[in-house]
Amino acid sequence: MRAARMNTQGRGCISQLRPYLFSLLRPGRACTIGVMKVMDFKVFLEPDEEYGGYVVTCPSIPGCHSQGKTVEEALANIREAIELCLEVMRERGEELPNPNGTLIGSIVVTQ
Repeated sequence: MRAARMNTQGRGCISQLRPYLFSLLRPGRACTIGVMKVMDFKVFLEPDEEYGGYVVTCPSIPGCHSQGKTVEEALANIREAIELCLEVMRERGEELPNPNGTLIGSIVVTQ
């Protein structure tokens, strides 16, 4: 793992870290970068014909749902919903959910 270089003011430069960010994240793990904790939440997207877009759910956070007309919009909206849910949980002193607890599997059925 490579560390971000320090700029001349002694602050870490996140733009130098960006190319390595995805290599830091391993599936189902959280890591800490400076004072920021990176958490990898799984989400489920389902087409909604009535709405004409997608409904998206974060199973690690009960009640955390959103939607969007496109996959990209739905993912951006659920990111915001997750961040807001975590903020409220912190303010209330609640324990934050562990994203490692959500497993995704697939079952193939033939008939």
